[in-house]
Amino acid sequence: MTAIATALEALESGLPDLLADIGALVRTESPSADVSAVTDCARAVAALGTRLTATPPEWLDGSGRPALRWRFGSGDRVLLLGHFDTVWPVGSLARHPFEVAGGRLTGPGCFDMKAGVAQLFHALSVLDDLDGVSVLLTGDEEIGAPTSRALIEAEARRTRAVLVLEASEQGALKTARKGVSSYELGIAGRAAHAGLEPHRGVNTTIELAHQVLALSALADPATGTTVTPTVATSGTTRNTVPDAARLLVDVRVATAAEQDRVDRAVHALAPALAGAALTLSGGPDRPPLQPSSSAELFERAGAHYAELGLGPLRGVAVGGASDGNITAGAGAPTLDGLGAVGGGAHADDEHVLVTELPRRAALVSSLVASLLREPPGAPDRVGP
Repeated sequence: MTAIATALEALESGLPDLLADIGALVRTESPSADVSAVTDCARAVAALGTRLTATPPEWLDGSGRPALRWRFGSGDRVLLLGHFDTVWPVGSLARHPFEVAGGRLTGPGCFDMKAGVAQLFHALSVLDDLDGVSVLLTGDEEIGAPTSRALIEAEARRTRAVLVLEASEQGALKTARKGVSSYELGIAGRAAHAGLEPHRGVNTTIELAHQVLALSALADPATGTTVTPTVATSGTTRNTVPDAARLLVDVRVATAAEQDRVDRAVHALAPALAGAALTLSGGPDRPPLQPSSSAELFERAGAHYAELGLGPLRGVAVGGASDGNITAGAGAPTLDGLGAVGGGAHADDEHVLVTELPRRAALVSSLVASLLREPPGAPDRVGP
């Protein structure tokens, strides 16, 4: 029996323990905005990782928000990356309890991505030697990694490959992710009575309409660039010319060149109405994870998947971003979507397919083992 087949057999026999560990994490609710709850979940994750690797993590505090890091030996060959925060508020378990039934596992945050966190440690538990492995788990991915971004970039620059344990829709790995830019546009005008002297006002709702159309025109379907005005507010009462407006804008791009083009155009916006003034905040948030970043790792993963007898492995390009965008932007070969297989992220039907749990853990285990033997051909970027 091959080493990868042995790993799959061990992980399949340990499935009850894996399910119990996922359940413990799901029941420890951890919405990103609740730092106390996130910290409680970090303790549960630390205990799980310590038990399965016989090594406690480093606690890294970003503005009071915890991240956990394990380094085994040099820790410079492969980084396993994930997060333990979720979008679900405390109390969601009352409506969506953790359950395993009909081949599906359910509960808030099970798919995105607490099952992936548990899979990560079970995958490492069947390896004899972890020298060269690092693990980084953060508590702010769902809100854009404001406190952990620099840490993620630093870890990416010192490793040879990054495996991201984010979830997988229908089993496809994320071989590309769009980059994300976020903007907030403020509009200042002048108030006036809408009935007596509307001509004396500068109407920010009208200016807002002009800006929405200008922003929408920056989209480019041919390159996959989307520019989406989302949240808009203007005015206070029906009979007052509004003097203030606010607009949030979401941008998704497939290439860094498109991200730069849109950013320049957004910063070049000018008022359409005399007397109106614009203020702009925000900008590029996460760079694209481009196919070139994942190609070598995806080919390697496909070979391991075939060796497991599980058929061809699919890759997909998606519009959603993850911390894998950050590692790819830092220059590290990155393969994403190696966590739980299922669906319904952030939705009432969030679920994980139970039969896929040991299979994906075995795939991660085999990838780690091969990367420890033979890392990708990228030049060594290991730093302090």
